[in-house]
Amino acid sequence: MSELDLAYRILAIVFPVFSIVALGYWYARRFAFYDMAASNRINMDIFTPALIFDVMSRSDYAIADYSLLLLAGIAVVLGSGLIAWPAGRLFGFQWKTFVPPMMFNNSGNMGVPLIVLTFGEAALPAAIILFATENFLHFLLGQQFITQQWSIIRVLKNPMILATIFGVSISVSGFVIPEAIRLPITMLGQIAIPLLLFSLGVRMLAVDFKDWKIGLAGAVVSPLSGLVIAAIFLFFFPLPSEQAAILLLFSALPPAVLNFLVAEKFNQEPQQVASIVLLGNLGSVVFIPIVLWFIL
Repeated sequence: MSELDLAYRILAIVFPVFSIVALGYWYARRFAFYDMAASNRINMDIFTPALIFDVMSRSDYAIADYSLLLLAGIAVVLGSGLIAWPAGRLFGFQWKTFVPPMMFNNSGNMGVPLIVLTFGEAALPAAIILFATENFLHFLLGQQFITQQWSIIRVLKNPMILATIFGVSISVSGFVIPEAIRLPITMLGQIAIPLLLFSLGVRMLAVDFKDWKIGLAGAVVSPLSGLVIAAIFLFFFPLPSEQAAILLLFSALPPAVLNFLVAEKFNQEPQQVASIVLLGNLGSVVFIPIVLWFIL
């Protein structure tokens, strides 16, 4: 593949993702539309769980084939926190503000569509497994870092976690869901990714550059810490080539929007977290094409 062909392929991968984000930003700015709370709630409670259940409940993949990738995802999330904690102290940031966004990346809004656009529909189970792993850890640890209140019951009640558990259980059992039942689930799931990207664009309107220092630090530390941990994991535990490439792309993703929602809910310097999330996602316009160039 020539460099020109490679550049065109990367553009074909990132353009659909960033164009929908840009459309959300334009729409919110043009029509002063800022409130995505209701649609985000529906997406998190209905559309995204439907997508996860639809993918995880199919029998055309073997969950055991992704066990090492799942462990790699856990390593990237937790290892990023280990790197971010001393980095945050060095910069003088509160660890409760800086560390969680470095750990919990945008594996839903950006990760799933990027992985599928890069590697095709066959990579969707790997994308969903990493998304579900990151989500489980976020709900298990993210909120608890701030509140210091630990509840596994609260985590297991989350619709996305339930969808993962039920989906994997059906896949392992070999039960085939009748097409008349699966089709509406699939249709609901197809709403999730475009809505996630559009919502991210609306959020971008809230970028506040007064906290640019912590935002810029997060935009750099988030992908670099993930890539360092992924490289260390791959050195000791080599994955199949495509799964290794998927892991590297996953590890370079920017912070998740959910970090801001948690910070806002518990008043943990939400404006600074917003700057980390939004500048991190802006920075991904640079980082993601570089990573794609490397892995492709």
